[in-house]
Amino acid sequence: MDVDEGALLSGLDAHQGAAVVSPAPMLCILAGAGSGKTRVLTRRIAYRCANGSTDARHVLALTFTRKAAGELGSRLRRLGLRDLPTTGTFHAVAWAQLHTRWKGLGQSAPALLDRKSRLLAPLLGRSARMSVGELATEIEWARARLVAPDGYAAAAARADRRTGLAHAKVAELYARYENEKRMRGLVDFDDLLARCADAMVDDPAFAAAQRWRFRHLFVDEYQDVNPLQHRLLSAWAGDRRDLCVVGDPNQAIYRWNGADASFLVRFAEHHPGAEVIELVDSYRSTPEVLAVAAAVLDGGAGRVRPLAAHRPSGPVPDIVAYPTDDDEARGVARAVRDAHQPGGRWARQAILVRTNAQTALIEQALRRAGIPYRVRGAAPFLARPDVGAALRELGRRETPARPALADLAATVGAERDARTDEARTDAEQSRLEALEALVRLGDEFTAVEPTGTVQELRSWLAANLQGDDVSERDAVEVVTFHAAKGLEWPVVHLAGLEDGLVPISHARTDEAKAEERRLLYVAVTRAEQALRITWAEERSFGERALRRKPSPYIGALRTATHQLRAAAGEVMHDRGLARARARLEVTHEPGAYGEVLHALHEWRRRVADSVGMPGGIVFGDDALAEVARVRPATVDQLAAVPGVGAVKAAEYGADVLRVLARASLADAPVPGLPR
Repeated sequence: MDVDEGALLSGLDAHQGAAVVSPAPMLCILAGAGSGKTRVLTRRIAYRCANGSTDARHVLALTFTRKAAGELGSRLRRLGLRDLPTTGTFHAVAWAQLHTRWKGLGQSAPALLDRKSRLLAPLLGRSARMSVGELATEIEWARARLVAPDGYAAAAARADRRTGLAHAKVAELYARYENEKRMRGLVDFDDLLARCADAMVDDPAFAAAQRWRFRHLFVDEYQDVNPLQHRLLSAWAGDRRDLCVVGDPNQAIYRWNGADASFLVRFAEHHPGAEVIELVDSYRSTPEVLAVAAAVLDGGAGRVRPLAAHRPSGPVPDIVAYPTDDDEARGVARAVRDAHQPGGRWARQAILVRTNAQTALIEQALRRAGIPYRVRGAAPFLARPDVGAALRELGRRETPARPALADLAATVGAERDARTDEARTDAEQSRLEALEALVRLGDEFTAVEPTGTVQELRSWLAANLQGDDVSERDAVEVVTFHAAKGLEWPVVHLAGLEDGLVPISHARTDEAKAEERRLLYVAVTRAEQALRITWAEERSFGERALRRKPSPYIGALRTATHQLRAAAGEVMHDRGLARARARLEVTHEPGAYGEVLHALHEWRRRVADSVGMPGGIVFGDDALAEVARVRPATVDQLAAVPGVGAVKAAEYGADVLRVLARASLADAPVPGLPR
């Protein structure tokens, strides 16, 4: 069926509409949290297909997960396109193109190595200082950054990569892994991107065919693109200039994994003549949540203006300190129950934590409170590799005369004392925290079952920690900050905001600390209506209870919440005064208000006609009404009117102020005549 261009613009704000209808072939859309980026991206694709500037059969829309690609495809189908664009991940599209090429050359496709651990485990052996997962992460980081084995050591040192083994040893294992793949005729997921990019350079016929097929490129979450993906994207584009990207630099949280947000931030520099449009209106969170989120980004200095909120005001976020982590877990469970509405869904709430190891106590507290929950983005506690390996090792050691749990406590204690948190790698710290949680749970188990076995401990844990990563039943979500990206809930509980967790103790460089700040911003902006932030003054690690300090970000958060409460008090006070005055004063007919609003509507109609877009894209009805009521006298005052903002004020401010000035003159009293 044919797509109605006007319908595609329905319900969009001015910035969203401008992004959809922009004729610029090279376009960068900076989309703040909750600003409707997927809606804008899909409608831009549909709009260009509808007006004939783009053929849907030649569109490639790229994202980073199969789920996100599926969502893009579903939305485009609902918009009524006759032909559907191709949507997919970088890896999926590269794999399909390589298969086509190999088939055309009469070659058989190499086998895909879906898990690096199959080759890395034998190469690494039984190293106590580096896990297979950590080694795989380092190789993936190097491949993402276009770093070969012989350049790894220098690049890792510059990036302050902390690894269990020396960088030179990691480089050696990286080289042996690459050689092992070649000998066995295997390719991994990184190879798909590299080989496809190479083929686009080395095979002109193949490159021409792919560029003919995909002439219009769209990329979501562009802040997460790494140099390897950017190289492939550039190869797909060739010398054509038809690329639209969407992203948010404030949600760039994968630098540690090789992502480079500068591709988004410096898009106009990389592509001279490109247009950049910023979406500054948020439809997800309340003004209170957005104010706290802005305080996270700038440390409370007030330099960052919050996104313009389109939700009604809600409660001011709470910040609560508990004596211990156990108290915190129970307090969070109570808060979840208190926030649960009779007959409502538990899935309206989420508990967000910085690390996987923090979930064990929270899982236990929810279980004891009878609250259904689901662990998302990380395996439930018992399914974590480090926990499973520890339990298997305990089982092997156990004899009737030797309690294995005591061995675990001693081993973990020695490991904790051996090095400071700052000296450990992320993987080592995560493993240690998981084992310390296991020790603590083991102590609780032995308190009720002094002669219990490891198998009985496993059963006890299964009964007390029922996290389910796949069930779709109604349950509170327990999620890490990273895994929460792209999700949202009406009520969010942020737990464990302590120094060493938020920011994580391994964040030593300015870049790493900045990323930790953005990660907290992502966590805060998952909340739609209510936000609760907690931390513990004492946290147990194995058998040791350590004093904790609040996250250094707590100060800015507290300042923001105090300001919000003070403002709320002033608003209530002003409203009370206004009601009192209304009872005492004579109310005058607001005839001039209607005349000013009529003049503004006429101005908007003329502007809309001149640029060929609906009036609502130029200025929304609510914004015009508020401008007529407030009558701002300067561009800055106009920008502060809800629904206007700095972008619209800069573009239309002079015209709007002239309309207001003329209306004010027309409304001025004439000497000698009654008013």
